[in-house]
Amino acid sequence: MNTPQYTLYITFTLIFMALLFIAAIVAIVVVLFQKSNSDGIQGITATSETFFGKNKGRSIESKLKKWSWITLIVIGVLSLVIYIVQIIAP
Repeated sequence: MNTPQYTLYITFTLIFMALLFIAAIVAIVVVLFQKSNSDGIQGITATSETFFGKNKGRSIESKLKKWSWITLIVIGVLSLVIYIVQIIAP
């Protein structure tokens, strides 16, 4: 059972599972840092912000949103690769 193909399969699976785990942790952290889209009670109070205050927040939020999409795509691709390897593997 310790053929080179089996060893390669186990190594490949462990590496990609570790990468999947790291990507999941990064996705959780990035999503938790994002600001909520719902205004809630703030929409009722009608707070006014300056133009520069809004743009500063948008740049940070846009970067976090971009990184969350990237990490979620990485998770999806890694999941598909692991699934395909499970099907093809001995």
